[in-house]
Amino acid sequence: MDVSPEASSLAQGLRLVRLVADREKQGRQLLGVSQLAAELDMEQSRVSRLSQELCDLGLLEREDRGPFRVGRRFFALAGSLNNGWVHDARAELEELVSDFGLRARLSVRDGVRVVLLRSSSNNAALGGFAKPGMVTPVWCTGAGRALLWDHSGSQVESLLGQVNFIGVGGPSAAHSPAEVIDLMARDRPSGYVLADEEYEHDVWELAVPVRSPRGEILAALSVLGNRQRAEKNVAAIVDALQSASRRLGSSGSPSS
Repeated sequence: MDVSPEASSLAQGLRLVRLVADREKQGRQLLGVSQLAAELDMEQSRVSRLSQELCDLGLLEREDRGPFRVGRRFFALAGSLNNGWVHDARAELEELVSDFGLRARLSVRDGVRVVLLRSSSNNAALGGFAKPGMVTPVWCTGAGRALLWDHSGSQVESLLGQVNFIGVGGPSAAHSPAEVIDLMARDRPSGYVLADEEYEHDVWELAVPVRSPRGEILAALSVLGNRQRAEKNVAAIVDALQSASRRLGSSGSPSS
């Protein structure tokens, strides 16, 4: 293990950037030096020095000694990673829209949250709320349950044991880890997740996991629409989702 001062500074700097990025992504109050130091349990002078270096690199930015937010260089670096299966997803999502007229999404998991990576062009036309970075629950969305596809019952219990289910989701949302486990057991034989009004009223979501060549789940590919439009095309939609997920997965890797 590298315990050099340079390695320590890099690790602390990455923690600092991640905290700022996470708070901004979650829409939480942005923090200044003293608050960041308290959150990270670091000396304030250390945070002040690191944050200035990160601002000089363009990874963080602040105005008039105010709170920090992620900088332009952060987004440039993120954009440089937008290749392989993430890049290829754009065409796959639009093809699903063309074939079925439904909204299409590519999502990943962050703990008990589902983070939207890409959405089809018709998301804005059908509500406007689904933008990259949007966060939804893992337990009551089709994409979320697709991302839990390989989780055992005990792993689901461990992941969701401290979740507050009250008031979250649509009329068919799960309200306990046990209910999530039951829904997973129901869907696994069919090879896809069907979330019927689990998160949004009057919305069906069909989802499948996207796997790397090694078999690990990289993401979830899903389509959403009202029951009347989706129900009559389930077999064709599932076939298209699974084909698209295999194509995306073939260019993916566990580190993507």
